[in-house]
Amino acid sequence: MDVKHNKINRKTTIVCLIVLCSIPFFATAQQDSLSRAQLRSDTLYAIHGDTNNIVPQKSLGDVVKNIFNIKSSPHKDSLKQAKNVNVAFVPAFGYTLNSHLIALIAGNVTFKNKSDPNARLSYFNGTIAYTQKKQAYLYLKSSIWGKGNKYNFVGDWRLMQYPQDTYGLGGNTSIDSPVHMDFNYLRFYETVYREVSKNFYAGIGYNIDYHWNISEDKETIDGGKTDFEIYDGRRKTYSAGPSVSLLYDSRENPLNAHHGFYGNAIYRVNTKFFGSSDNWQSLIVDMRKYFPLPARSRNVLAFWNLDWFVLNGHAPYLDLPSTGWDVTNNTGRGYIQGRYRSTKMLYFETEYRMILTRNGLLGAVVFANAQSFAQWPSDKFDPVQPGYGLGLRIKLSKKSNTNVDVDYGFGTQGSSGLKVTIAEIF
Repeated sequence: MDVKHNKINRKTTIVCLIVLCSIPFFATAQQDSLSRAQLRSDTLYAIHGDTNNIVPQKSLGDVVKNIFNIKSSPHKDSLKQAKNVNVAFVPAFGYTLNSHLIALIAGNVTFKNKSDPNARLSYFNGTIAYTQKKQAYLYLKSSIWGKGNKYNFVGDWRLMQYPQDTYGLGGNTSIDSPVHMDFNYLRFYETVYREVSKNFYAGIGYNIDYHWNISEDKETIDGGKTDFEIYDGRRKTYSAGPSVSLLYDSRENPLNAHHGFYGNAIYRVNTKFFGSSDNWQSLIVDMRKYFPLPARSRNVLAFWNLDWFVLNGHAPYLDLPSTGWDVTNNTGRGYIQGRYRSTKMLYFETEYRMILTRNGLLGAVVFANAQSFAQWPSDKFDPVQPGYGLGLRIKLSKKSNTNVDVDYGFGTQGSSGLKVTIAEIF
């Protein structure tokens, strides 16, 4: 079904998104009155304002132990734990428009420096998956904090064999005109951050995006050249170079924040000096804000703004800003990955997270998002594409407060899809 959109000029689009994004960041947050003892990892503050009504948390591992009558010592995490190292993993099945059925194993390893009461949470997140569309991929993401929180080592490694539909350039393309692509992909991102002041860091990194064996299925298009052929058409591309970053992070838990602010600006330079196919530069600005709502509860109102721009030069087609291809692969719930793609992307999302059971085993979220992409070759922004949905949360690890996320989202032109992940979307 072809849906006609009202024309929205560039200034209106930008102003609307900026206004939306400004609300959480300039509002005054209510202070969380829970003490550290009430927020300790093996309990849940259950009733608003009632400090005498605290119940033990339950996780997916506790349910499994109860079913199979597995005994464990009290106050231990329900999943594997070794001193200050906590391991949580889960096999899962899912379905998305992009992949159809997915079989995956996802998990994380979290740890802290036990000698430092103010140490930040370090983690490794990993996923191995195979899909009905014959996609296979391995993700490994990490955030490792040094002594005294002076240094933070952030990594994002991926290896993928990834058939996927693409819909052309711009934010006003039709869902009924996909072009099937196939490609292999290697990503290697590593950044080292150094503390400048409390919660504020400056970083330098090195980034590689390598795509090869890129091909298109000509039988899926009605003659003529595709946007990929017009824009690029190469069967192998390589982007590499340094990046500089500024980071502010006051969250208490990066995997499931209850309060705080996260802001990250990344300027990346890709040059032929480092072997890149092209010289080009990009900028990513990522901001997130979290409010406990009501103030004395574990429910959270969260906001996310992500702006992603190719500043100059010619970025390869598969390195362009695109739905679901951000660093977290989480933009655009309700849309197929790669649904929109162009040289500039504006994105905003808000989510309300609710505890459903007093023991913290189950939770739920409702969310809404909006994305806009620049036309190509002009820089005029196309209409805003909205999305919305709801999801279930299942506690995977009490020590790291990590959840299994099961979300279902809806977008325009009949777009919809299921998303299963480990840790919160943002």
